[in-house]
Amino acid sequence: MSDTRTESDSLGTIEVPAAALYGAQTTRAIANFPISGLKASPFLILALAMIKQAAAEANQSLALISEEQGSAVIKAAQEVIEGKHHDHFVVDVFQAGAGVSLHMNANEVIANRAGQILGEPLGTYKKIHPNDHVNYGQSTNDVFPTAMRLSVLLALEDFYPVLNDLAASFDAKAREFKDILKAGRTHMQDAVPITLGQEFAAYAVAVRKCHQHLARTAEALRELGLGGSAVGTGLNTHPDYRQRVIENLSRISGLELLETEDLRYAMQSNAAMADVSAALRTLALELIRISNDLRLLSSGPNTGFNEIHLPSLQPGSSIMPGKVNPVLAELTAMVAFQVVGNDTATALAVQGGQLELNVMMPTMAHNTLQSITILTNTLRELDLHCIRGITANRDRCAHYAASTIALATALNPYIGYAKAAELVKESITRGQSIVALAREKKLLTEEQIGEILDPKSMTEPHARKF
Repeated sequence: MSDTRTESDSLGTIEVPAAALYGAQTTRAIANFPISGLKASPFLILALAMIKQAAAEANQSLALISEEQGSAVIKAAQEVIEGKHHDHFVVDVFQAGAGVSLHMNANEVIANRAGQILGEPLGTYKKIHPNDHVNYGQSTNDVFPTAMRLSVLLALEDFYPVLNDLAASFDAKAREFKDILKAGRTHMQDAVPITLGQEFAAYAVAVRKCHQHLARTAEALRELGLGGSAVGTGLNTHPDYRQRVIENLSRISGLELLETEDLRYAMQSNAAMADVSAALRTLALELIRISNDLRLLSSGPNTGFNEIHLPSLQPGSSIMPGKVNPVLAELTAMVAFQVVGNDTATALAVQGGQLELNVMMPTMAHNTLQSITILTNTLRELDLHCIRGITANRDRCAHYAASTIALATALNPYIGYAKAAELVKESITRGQSIVALAREKKLLTEEQIGEILDPKSMTEPHARKF
């Protein structure tokens, strides 16, 4: 039995692997684009299959394809939605402009599977043709931007719960650490006291605000240009097709999807992708900052801050025995760096459109979906195996809270800034605490020292007397 079958397209004949559900155009793409070895995100494959099902339902209901053809295409598309046949989506993420290669990969897989359902051998295309039936009334130019937007919305549905969980874990630590006093730091120098719980509460707010910002920007992705066909004029589509296909796609995906107000705009502009990618970048920047804080706060144990302990996950050195590194905080930063880079690539692609189409969509889709995927996986691990297991070094925190020279700030209303600054200099020179010097110099009564220089009262200024 032959390992290949012969297929033909507009360029001539080509040998296709005998068992492949894809066909001639996909086979050419495999040969033309051996670039990265990376294949399409499962979310992009899922979105393409949903679009093909929605389109087949619309075309079947409008009698543009037969009941038999429509039912077979719908069943084949549903199988892909269920996760079947994904190994036949083989086109590299770096491919022909606009995503033509991946789109035809989807058309061929669904056409061949639909043909099998109707009893046709692979590659026959007599009852179900990739272009004439699976792709009826469609173009890569309206399908791929729709699939790109839909795939990001689907990926975000998995990401949002992870962000919620991470913020909740920071909140839980904020409550656990609410009474642990420590020194604040600005410019990496001593600052006035703060609680460890207040620091962690701020991390929760940062994650939550990034989540809200991301969700707001993603709303624009719901506006779809499906039905625009080649250049946004709807050529070769039924007058009722556009409304029906969007309604079908909303039902199939479980998402609220909208018809764009201007089909040309939806085909020309990918500003919505730029906004979502930028929101992911903003989240990444916050994650880098927070991961850096976690590494600093846990640094040591003997020569660093050592205010918190991160869970020990693996040995940290091939030469230094007993060393344990903050691996998940390090991972988070590295993944966030990648997200920042992905956003740069996406931004360049978004501005790279000309006239009726932006052909740089495959790189937008790849980079944005990769960012969501790696952030989803990373933040899940960070939450489960790092944040939830953090413990506080109460003694070290208390030592720093009592030792910070910035306690002198509370004396400003009583002795003035200049005298307080002199006290700080003397504290550093003599190695004595601000409290000890205030007592020695009789700057305050014991009652005032207990009230004014109490680190706890400095973290809750509303409770202090003036």
